[in-house]
Parts: sequence; C-alpha cells; structure tokens
Amino acid sequence: MKDRLLCHIDCSGGASGDMMLGALVDAGVPVDVLRGELAKLGLAGYSLRASKVTRCGLAATKLDVIIEGGEAPPLRKWADVRRVIASSGLDAGIKKESLSIMKRLFEAEAAAHGTTVAKTHLHELGAVDCIVDIAGAVIGLQHLGVSSVTASPVNTGSGFVKTAHGTLPVPAPATAYLLRGAPVFASGAEMERTTPTGAAILSSLSSGFGNLPEMTLERVGIGAGGRDLPDSPNALRLFIGKRPALPFPDDDVTVIETNIDDMDPRLYEHVMDRLFKAGALDVFLSPIIMKKSRPATKLTAICRMGDVKALSGIILAETTTFGVRVYGASRRILDREFISVKTKYGDIRVKIGRLEGRVVTATPEYEDCRAAAERHNAPIGEVIREAEKAGR
Repeated sequence: MKDRLLCHIDCSGGASGDMMLGALVDAGVPVDVLRGELAKLGLAGYSLRASKVTRCGLAATKLDVIIEGGEAPPLRKWADVRRVIASSGLDAGIKKESLSIMKRLFEAEAAAHGTTVAKTHLHELGAVDCIVDIAGAVIGLQHLGVSSVTASPVNTGSGFVKTAHGTLPVPAPATAYLLRGAPVFASGAEMERTTPTGAAILSSLSSGFGNLPEMTLERVGIGAGGRDLPDSPNALRLFIGKRPALPFPDDDVTVIETNIDDMDPRLYEHVMDRLFKAGALDVFLSPIIMKKSRPATKLTAICRMGDVKALSGIILAETTTFGVRVYGASRRILDREFISVKTKYGDIRVKIGRLEGRVVTATPEYEDCRAAAERHNAPIGEVIREAEKAGR
C-alpha cells in the first residue's frame, strides 16, 4: 500500500496563497504540473512565474500569479467562480475541495461586510488569483501524495491594511472570521502576514493546529512572501513526511465527537441522517455519565479529513452542544466490494470482506433481505443465511 504523507504547515511567518504555492514548488511540485492542471480550469489572462529568492537569508521560492495587462478578468462573484470550477476538467476530488475552500472565502467576506454570499464581490482579492492559489494548493498537495495536513499557530501580523472598504486593522475581518478556533498571534514588522486566501486554505485543509508532529521527514518546501524583512523570514514552510509506523496503518480517518445532556432524543435521527448525507463514514451514539452523575449521550462521527468542516458545522447547528472534539485516527480495514448473489429468494447484494485475498466476511444488505422476505413470506433470518452462504 502506498505511504500516505503528512504535511505540516509552519505559519510562523504568515500565510498567503502565493506563499503556499511557492512552498509546494520548493517541495518538489513542478511548475509545469501546476500549469497543466490549472489549464483545465479554462481561465485565460494569467501566467505563473516561479523564481528563487531569499527571505532574511533563507532560500525560498517565490511564485507569482501574473495577471496579463495588469487587470484581472471580470470574475468576482461566487456564481461565476462556482461555474468555472464545477465545469472544469479537474479531478472530482480537487473540484470538491477547491469549491469548499472558495465557498468559505466568500462566506467570510460576506460575514465581514454584512452582506450575502451571492452579493459578495472580491475586490482587492482578484477571483482569478484566488482560484489559482486555492486550486493550485489542492493540486500540489495531491501531486505530492499528502493525505493529511496540520498547521502551526498562525502569525496574522499587525497594523493596518488598505482595502476597497478603507483602511482596516490586521488581521483583516475576513481573515479573522476564517481563523476562528485556530491559535493565532502577531509578531514581527507591522504588516498583513496572513491574507484571507491563506487563512481559507489553512482553516479548510488543516485537521488541527499545534507543534510539528512526529514524522519521518522527507521534504521541506519554503514559499516566499513579497517583502524581504530584516527581523524574520517572510515565508511559509512545509514539512512533508511519513507518519510513525502504526500496527495497522491501512486507513486514516478523523473522529468528531461531543457530549450532550440537554437535547430532545427524538432529534438524533435527523442529525445522524444529515451527517451520513454529508459524507460521514459512520455515526453512532453512546450512553455516558457526566459530572454530577448526569446521564448524557456521546455523539461520534467518523469521516475523511476533508469533511470535518461540513460535519462539525452540522453538529454545532443541529444539536445543543457548544463545541466538538476533533482528532485523527488510523483503522485497519478489510478489502471490500459489493457483489450480487443469486438465491432462491432472488438476487441480493452482499458486502464481501477479504483479508490477504481470503473472504472472511460476507454481509448481506439488510434492505434487500427484508424485501425478499416480504415477497416470499419467508423468515428474514433464513434469507440472510442463504445470502451469506452464496456470498462466501
């Protein structure tokens, strides 16, 4: 099985879309790969330029998105951006992740300025720049084989920044909105260290914020910001490597959980349905005892890293909890496939599980068995046994 890599983003110097792309190129993503994949968006009027620079004496890669003619094409609304990405020739997974990050950026801008996503315009943030930065980050991480992302506390910078809405304090309102729940600080020269695009990428892709996690380091990439500062590197670093060896490193998942002691239990079915539809791999409830011997329920959802934001949002919106716990986990899974088997009760789908090529479990689909039992007026247990036998 191919090794799945972890990427840790060091944001001590800030974060922006072009810094992320520069770090990915510095870590080994060929610029031509980015150009080729981004060409599938069908966007015109821009080019990519990579150059080697130093930041506070540190060698880094600067990647610029050059808008031809100096003016971005009129592509600034969410409907336009969604159409471009959704109709592109990009891989489905890259489309989904890019759209999710872009949507969060528009939501942040809308919330910051008291309007709606549909009415939000990207002003100083050129939409072409944002699409290239965001889709390019997703493309680059996939090219390197990264399956999970973590990040350090984020240096937002300080001072003020000029925008189409006037001079605003740093972090900019959209940046602050996107970094809710993340550890932040301000250090170094007064300037905007983390941009809304950088914050959108970090907060969407990262499964957690903290120190550099344990890994076998394979690659380091350094992406440069626009200015060379005397006091600290204006740069973003990527550390990419293998996770520590685990007993069964077959599959990486993320666990979201929360304890609830004040919710109408009839609502759990609705919450669970929404979580499954949003991509949860599993959802379950556990009875627990909380402080003062209060009976409660622990709601747990298991999902892929890319679905954490959506699923945690559902839990926060649909339940009475004030917060959720999120952590990574590894699981050992059987090789699995669905087959249709013929029985005297008709065709029934069976999930087959194999361990090292040997069938170790055959689980008939319950709804198929129930329907067959009703059609033939037969005990459902007998239908299940027949399907299991045929599946094996």
